[in-house]
Amino acid sequence: MGTIANGTAPFWRAYTASEEPPQMCTVDQYDETLNIYRPDIYESISSEISSLDQELRSLSLDIHDHPELKFEEKYAHDVLTAFMVKHGWDVTKNYHLDTAWVATFSHGNGGRTIGVNSEMDALPGIGHACGHNLIAVAGVAVALAIKAALVKHDIPGRVILLGTPAEEGGQGKVILLKKGAYEQMDACLMCHPAPGPEHGASLSSSLALQRLSVEYEGHTAHAALSPWQGQNALDAAVAAYTNIALLRQQVKPTHRIHGVFEGKDWAANVIPDNAQMLWYVRAPTVAEVQVIEPRVRACFQASALATGCKVAMAAMDVPMYDIRQNSALGDTFAQAFRSKTGPIDYEWGIRSASTDFGNITYALPSIHPGFSIPTVPDGGNHTHAFASAAATPEAHRACLEISKALALTGVRVIEDDKFFSEVRANFEEDMALARVA
Repeated sequence: MGTIANGTAPFWRAYTASEEPPQMCTVDQYDETLNIYRPDIYESISSEISSLDQELRSLSLDIHDHPELKFEEKYAHDVLTAFMVKHGWDVTKNYHLDTAWVATFSHGNGGRTIGVNSEMDALPGIGHACGHNLIAVAGVAVALAIKAALVKHDIPGRVILLGTPAEEGGQGKVILLKKGAYEQMDACLMCHPAPGPEHGASLSSSLALQRLSVEYEGHTAHAALSPWQGQNALDAAVAAYTNIALLRQQVKPTHRIHGVFEGKDWAANVIPDNAQMLWYVRAPTVAEVQVIEPRVRACFQASALATGCKVAMAAMDVPMYDIRQNSALGDTFAQAFRSKTGPIDYEWGIRSASTDFGNITYALPSIHPGFSIPTVPDGGNHTHAFASAAATPEAHRACLEISKALALTGVRVIEDDKFFSEVRANFEEDMALARVA
């Protein structure tokens, strides 16, 4: 692979019509001359992952072929824990949650602990359309490669691989965080597939998210005979929807507010006395979400006042925080990835989506790079096309390549005292900034 000129790389498409010019992305270039941390350890990591290639490919396809929804990942739980037991790890099944699990490995006495996450859940109707089969296998590959490096180079330390259910709408990691599953980790690593530059990785953030439930209670009446006797809950929901549309003109372009409404026992000749709404409020940081949320709630209250309905509002869960990519961890990862695999960008990945891993990045130093897999036009995450892309040989190869750079980053956390001091200092500084809207 040669150096990419002018700081750009082509978007990775599964195919491109011959008459269409390739879409180009701004990147930090691939550069094989970059110095990386401990090249000898990287070679040990690369050798270990290469030796596991076919096993990991089979595991990925097995999970892909058995998609399971949030909190129902029993098959994935069983095959992943069996795989780690086979490779000599101490495994606890049903760890805090029925489909969560943890695998641990220690070498020598003392040393720091690196955490790694494997996601498992799929999406309703479209299977592994977010590529969690690849995330599961990447976590396994990273953990096994760190283990091999610790043993070969006699580095004392510990690895915790955490199987995390219900990323898709269940906030599995937030639950596990509250239950103490991350307390023993000094830092945590994971990755996520997405469209992006060819053979690339992304160190973008994600959007923070607060989900709100809203219910209007009105009063029924005959819609023709005596409509003045009713309070129309459907009108309240429609007015709220319109209020939000007006609010969008006065919020930042980086903010996202979107929702749906529904009711029960509606009929055209009956004034509806009930309407429910589900709204998502997103922004680049959780601090910004907390600023905009009261303005959104005011839209709901205003429509209740206008229609004479009662309104009940509630946050459905704790916010999902934005990803805070630890810059010290990110620099080590980026140097290794750019030297050995491909370019790094800061725009793609899951920048405009949300993830429960964001909450982990507020709790301890972490990184969550995206990695590109080849997609068709309009075939990004949460589409049937992306589910197909997540099973391709190219996606598997990209998964293993990013795992190598992540594993090297994890070993450095364990071995390099000065580096870990930088990691912690960066984390503390960033947390002070993260709380400012």
